[in-house]
Amino acid sequence: MKRTLLSLVVLGLLYSCNKTAKVEADEFADIHFENYKEHFVDELWKLNPGWASSQGYHKYDSVLVIPDEAYEKKQLEFSNSQLDSLKKYSLENLSDNNKTDFYMIKNLLENVVFTIKEVKSDEWDPSSYNVSSSFAEMLNGNYDSLEARLKNISLKMDNIPAYYAAAKKNIKNPTVEHTQLAIAQNLGGISVFETDLKAAVDKSKLGKEEKDAILEKATTAVTAIRDYADWLQKLDNKTPRSFRLGKELYAKKFNFDIQSGYNAEQIYQKSISQKKELHDKMFALADKLWSKYLGNAPKPTDRLDLIKQVIDKISLQHTTPEKFQSQIEMQIPELISYVKTKDLIYIDPSKPLVVRKEPDYMAGVAGASISAPGPYDKNGNTYYNVGSLSGWSAEDAESYLREYNDYILQILNIHEAIPGHYTQLVYSNQSPSIIKAILGNGAMIEGWAVYTERMMLESGYKNSDEMWLMYYKWNLRTICNTILDNSVHTRNMSKEEGIHLLTKEAFQQDAEAEGKWKRVTLSQVQLCSYFTGYTEIYDFREQLKKEQSKSFNLKHFHEKFLSYGSAPVKYIKELMLKEKM
Repeated sequence: MKRTLLSLVVLGLLYSCNKTAKVEADEFADIHFENYKEHFVDELWKLNPGWASSQGYHKYDSVLVIPDEAYEKKQLEFSNSQLDSLKKYSLENLSDNNKTDFYMIKNLLENVVFTIKEVKSDEWDPSSYNVSSSFAEMLNGNYDSLEARLKNISLKMDNIPAYYAAAKKNIKNPTVEHTQLAIAQNLGGISVFETDLKAAVDKSKLGKEEKDAILEKATTAVTAIRDYADWLQKLDNKTPRSFRLGKELYAKKFNFDIQSGYNAEQIYQKSISQKKELHDKMFALADKLWSKYLGNAPKPTDRLDLIKQVIDKISLQHTTPEKFQSQIEMQIPELISYVKTKDLIYIDPSKPLVVRKEPDYMAGVAGASISAPGPYDKNGNTYYNVGSLSGWSAEDAESYLREYNDYILQILNIHEAIPGHYTQLVYSNQSPSIIKAILGNGAMIEGWAVYTERMMLESGYKNSDEMWLMYYKWNLRTICNTILDNSVHTRNMSKEEGIHLLTKEAFQQDAEAEGKWKRVTLSQVQLCSYFTGYTEIYDFREQLKKEQSKSFNLKHFHEKFLSYGSAPVKYIKELMLKEKM
């Protein structure tokens, strides 16, 4: 009996010692990994000064990287070296948050190697070479004095001619679509140097000699940009690469970019199924609304035709081209008030949101977007970029405004601003993990914005049959984004088939469908991020509601979910579930 007791005591002491040793080992591993992350980020910014600046880290603002062979070699050496460094860490010894950071760093590094060695977009995408946006961000910033920013801009402009010389050398068989975009965006970005920079120089307190030197460099920059655009226009490209990525590259890019629990084919099949479900819901609502909008007119036998006719009538309720931006500005305070009243999530009133006309250097891909300050510049402005309808034909403007009618414009503002992108990105900047902030996962970011659209309507926002019908139409767009992107890049979908999907099955206006076709020819995988992230977030929320029953708190879920930064949904889900164990 005494021996048994003694054995039990010894075993208990051994277990306690082992447990203590493991805790100490884990703490040591986490401290070591935190130090590694700090070094990793420093080296990342040295290699990517433009990216650093966009995140609010301005130590290397005066540097413009020349995208030549030497720089590509540096990227590969950095990625392979850092991947070797990661092998030193045992995942089982890291905290949950650090495990997520480990996965995100590893994904970034492997993606760099994949992009350089397999995708090779530097050869076929001339639009990836454009200096205007980085200079515009410096001019629009408020992180330092105007004079300090102008001095960095002056130094940075020195490399612009060499930058475009390297771009020309890299380009081999560019796609027609990316070539056209590169010409338009680069020429559009000239205004940054001819107009914006000149105005800033005139406003500054720099001496005449410094001002003249900056303006002279600006003239040289404009010459280099025009020369690049002219070179692209005259390029003898008899065998342009197809804009289609192909099934193998697409599947790999999906895994790197989306980082989902689904693969590309699984989310494609899920989107096909969801499209049918939404058509059923839309038919029920449209059939109910028929007499309100079409009176005694005979109902068509084709269900999609019936839905379209009702949507077309409701879509006539829209603003004018002149009031498009001001209408958006007016709705933001209303959304903030609603979210506060319903206690859906805390919105920090100290973080400014500025609605502005979309800058020329951004034009050509999307009609509305958010430009948020990085984690190093948390108090900077968040810009809601609104595409201008100036110069559009009356027919195109009318088509566009019917798409963004009085109902859908509100859903767009939920998505882009409150409580969508703007709100999420403010939370992301507050994340204690710099990795989760700077390596933000696009599917989580877009998925959150799409999730909030449905969440707001479920909470009672502007509740009506019309609003729900238009929401389903909008959500159908998210679903068809995935179908279109996958079909175009892996199934050789033609433009005619794509436009049919968007106009006949997703009820989009011609102008919107044409714009989306253009977008799918210029991007790959990104259009899948909306539906994939939304599906994972919404399903996770419903899982927790079922498990927690009456104790589930929507606001707590939102704030807890966003507290992990812009990490992939699958990792946030793991962390939140583990906390409850």
